[in-house]
Amino acid sequence: MSIDIRKPHSMTLEQAQQVADSLAADLAARFGIDYGWDENTIVFERPGVDGEIDVDPDYIHVRARLGLPFNLMQAAVENAIHRQLEKHFS
Repeated sequence: MSIDIRKPHSMTLEQAQQVADSLAADLAARFGIDYGWDENTIVFERPGVDGEIDVDPDYIHVRARLGLPFNLMQAAVENAIHRQLEKHFS
């Protein structure tokens, strides 16, 4: 299963990167995910979940691949991502 969420923003790239880092930290704390930056992309993983958060001047794009243990939690993970995007990028 996979998650693919794209949200527009009106921040500078640097501001969006700072906010994306806060988003990744929140998700890491909630789901025990390790993450790091690769240029304008946050790469995250943990057993059963991996993905990217791309930050560009106009959009935040979250992609995640869920392994079997997280398939049952897909709706909860998607809802958490949507809530965090609204909190950080609205």
